[in-house]
Amino acid sequence: MTPIRVVVADDQELVRAGFGMILDAQPDIEVVAEACDGAEAVEAVREHGPDVLLLDVRMPVMDGLEAARRVCAEFPATKVIMLTTFDIDDYVFDALYAGASGFLLKDVRRDDLAHGVRMVASGEALLAPSVTKRLIGEFAARRPGTPERAVRPPSKLLEQLTLREQETLRLLARGLSNAEIAAELVVSEHTVKTHVSNVLSKLGLRDRVHAVVFAYEAGAVVAGEA
Repeated sequence: MTPIRVVVADDQELVRAGFGMILDAQPDIEVVAEACDGAEAVEAVREHGPDVLLLDVRMPVMDGLEAARRVCAEFPATKVIMLTTFDIDDYVFDALYAGASGFLLKDVRRDDLAHGVRMVASGEALLAPSVTKRLIGEFAARRPGTPERAVRPPSKLLEQLTLREQETLRLLARGLSNAEIAAELVVSEHTVKTHVSNVLSKLGLRDRVHAVVFAYEAGAVVAGEA
């Protein structure tokens, strides 16, 4: 099995080395490079083409937010996980808009770190269902749509989806897992995976986190609704 290739970017050497050692010890993960600032992180992604970039929010030379913007724009195959010492802050919100696939706190347990990398590499959201609902709900409720979406309103883009795909999107936005969506729609998990894949493809979204953001922006769900 091909290992998940990871770049770790953090200006604190102990954090960077510690995360690298934890991940390299996993049989299915390989740390291909480390970086001490955002500029080095972008260059490392350009050179190594990793599956996942672990990226600290606050770094010198180029901060993590700008690095996330550049990586997500130039290297869409690389998924970005933001590292932060704060549970929720504007930097994390901005990072999600820039294209990041989720975030981890720096005091994350080693098992959760490896699990998070695997989740994001497979296209899953790196936010627990309860956190998805709270974080993305607050985020989307107080942010306008991007300029690109202003040209093509999200509500119009929803029309590209079938009714079942729209329902899948709404359930995603509520933070349900594939198994929970399957139970809700009375279909198999394989069918749900197909619906999710179609939603992401038709709407041009990177992953489930951004499907949740889109659902709020498009009015498919309302922030705070159950």
